[in-house]
Amino acid sequence: MPAAFEFLLPTAAKDVPSGPDWIHEVKYDGYRLRVERDGARVRLITRGGHDWTRRFPWIAEAALKNRITRFVVDGEAVVLGVDGVSDFDALHSRKYDDEVQLYAFDCLALDGDDLRRLPLTMTRRKL
Repeated sequence: MPAAFEFLLPTAAKDVPSGPDWIHEVKYDGYRLRVERDGARVRLITRGGHDWTRRFPWIAEAALKNRITRFVVDGEAVVLGVDGVSDFDALHSRKYDDEVQLYAFDCLALDGDDLRRLPLTMTRRKL
């Protein structure tokens, strides 16, 4: 597994880009999270470098159930309200830590291979 993974941060723009080279995704109101699995060990790492594996047990358990045993996935930890919309206040309250879901948007490593140099369209297929 490659040693260090940095979070790629979005860039603000005045206009919505168009054309075949752009991918648009839904912005969820949550916490950015990197899921790292190496065999039986799973870590959920925040942008600030905190290990939140125990904080979000549902995500950690789901990572352990995956048939792939070595991967790094970038995503957003989110609590959904009854209307299906992300609810940051509920997430921040910590009352729903056992219900937090991960919306994965990129696969950074898989089976020991670093995928970061591949085009996003290819790494998304790995998800």
